[in-house]
Amino acid sequence: MDLITKIAALLFVNGQTTQAIRVSVARLGDAFGLRTSCRERWGDLTVSIDHGPVSSVVATPLGVDMGKVARTEALVDAICDRRLTLEAATAQLATIAARGPVSLARFALMAAAGAAALGVIFGAAHPLTLALIALSAGIGALARRGLAGLSTNPLVQPLAAALIAGIVGTLAAALGLQVDQRLVVVCPCMVLVPGPHFLNGTIDLARARIPLGAARIAFATLVVLMITTGLLMGLWVGGGGIPTGKSPDVPIGYDVIAAGVAVAAYGSFFNMPWRVLAWPIGIGMCAHAAHWQMLQSGASPQTAAFIACLVVGVIVTPLADRLRMPYGAFAFAPVVSLIPGVFMFQAVSSLLAVADARTAAKADALVNAVSEGTTAFVILLAMTVGLIVPKMGIERLHDAWRGAGRSPP
Repeated sequence: MDLITKIAALLFVNGQTTQAIRVSVARLGDAFGLRTSCRERWGDLTVSIDHGPVSSVVATPLGVDMGKVARTEALVDAICDRRLTLEAATAQLATIAARGPVSLARFALMAAAGAAALGVIFGAAHPLTLALIALSAGIGALARRGLAGLSTNPLVQPLAAALIAGIVGTLAAALGLQVDQRLVVVCPCMVLVPGPHFLNGTIDLARARIPLGAARIAFATLVVLMITTGLLMGLWVGGGGIPTGKSPDVPIGYDVIAAGVAVAAYGSFFNMPWRVLAWPIGIGMCAHAAHWQMLQSGASPQTAAFIACLVVGVIVTPLADRLRMPYGAFAFAPVVSLIPGVFMFQAVSSLLAVADARTAAKADALVNAVSEGTTAFVILLAMTVGLIVPKMGIERLHDAWRGAGRSPP
């Protein structure tokens, strides 16, 4: 029972979906001749046997580590196939839990590359703009890793990284550099958005796990609030807010290649094994090509995001199960470049401008805040629905096949 509880907790804190955790716990119980069930809450996880003995552990789902999840799921398979003794499984689980995060060099380099790739997608063409985006994101990544060793507060790292992005943007403006300041300050912050937490929380809400789903989304929202706060603090040093503007059209070749780089960066953040990284890169590039074509055909950004995410959801749902990857992180990586971060940050900046603006400018600032905030919300909603509907539909179909005694494909 101690082993089952530790396995469930390791999956829980590293980003696995709630449903997948419950399936693993039930399979482990069957392997030991027990009927086990699992109950997850924000801050603790409880495993019970036939509604009798109970084992609880403190566990808060703050992180995402796809490498640990994949290895833990492989351990579950080995236990269920009787390929490991209880002692060997316990020792192997301790080894998995002790694995460190992705190396500092890879983390910083991929953060820089991912942010610069997002800059390309949003229309950055000047080399100096891309260089500043990469520099800001790389320094932010180093700061995040350094703060991780000093504080266990999960909100400090995104706040500090966004603060650095704001300061770099302010310095660029003060020095009169000919760069797109809007992208310089926003792109390094977009790589901080906690997409897997939003997705896992929405999936929990869709399955009527209201307390856990609401807690996941509240945490993700709080992280976004800290990112925005840090960014605005950095910009306030120079007395400015988030610059506004419209992203120019980007040729499909640049767009798709940059999307692949952004996916690779997010896979690195989540410690995705190298052997499977090519899958989300290819899926993300195809999804972004579909998104680009939809926009060129006159579709709205919301519709284009929905179609792209629907394609990703249909492909990733069986693939994530096959590769033993946590769905939230595996599905979010291919669509990270579609996150409406520019609209999110500009909406908050416009809201704050309402308090400082003169009476004549308050109405315009409020209209901008509502417009940008609504656009960001609708795009996020379209992305979420596009990703979770295929997952839940395919899982329901598999459950029906199993109930009929058939083996699902």
